[in-house]
Amino acid sequence: MGTKQQYVTIKGTKDGLTLHLDDRCTFQELLTEIEEKLSANQQTQPDRPHIVVHVKVGTRYITKDQEEMLGTLIGKKKNLVIGSIDSDVVTVAEALEWKKQAEVSTVCKMVRSGQILEVPGDLLLIGDVNPGGTVIAGGNIFVMGALRGQAHAGTGGNNDAVVVASIMKPTLLKISAVINRAPDRSQDDANEMECAYINKDEQIVIDRLQVLSHLRPNLTRLERGM
Repeated sequence: MGTKQQYVTIKGTKDGLTLHLDDRCTFQELLTEIEEKLSANQQTQPDRPHIVVHVKVGTRYITKDQEEMLGTLIGKKKNLVIGSIDSDVVTVAEALEWKKQAEVSTVCKMVRSGQILEVPGDLLLIGDVNPGGTVIAGGNIFVMGALRGQAHAGTGGNNDAVVVASIMKPTLLKISAVINRAPDRSQDDANEMECAYINKDEQIVIDRLQVLSHLRPNLTRLERGM
């Protein structure tokens, strides 16, 4: 007789148990084998305290109902608790959200006092940000003009986001959760394009644009989007 196909692999880790599920069988076959293997595992270790179980489903798409079925099956074992269910499959909604966050929004206008311009990804603004105006981006901000208002980049917590401007004279800079009220500088100090970023001390600094090629070597979204 041939060896029975194994669809579930259980590995013990310092965090508990990890179940690796084959994505080439039916969901019911997975449930049956999980029940068998977890029951056998409990028989050999009946007195262990609560164990966290992490489930890896590979490229199988798992519905909410199926997630609940897995959670119920694992949770009914007296010392097992579900920790996470992870899939390598990206839903359409997730893909669209990632696409939005990776896009470069190009806007040609002047942001006047009292106006707010906000985009989910990178912002390329061809124009000025006047005092009292605000630009906000989930990613980086590139101002091909004078930045004399407020700029907030990396709104979702991206500490690697940067703010770039032809004339960098903002009233306030914010990257992720770090805020910097830019010091007053004379016009002679702003003769070349500059950038602002969070340094290793968790502070926003303003420097020459040329430093970005070394500090942010993966900053290629703007090039791909143009």
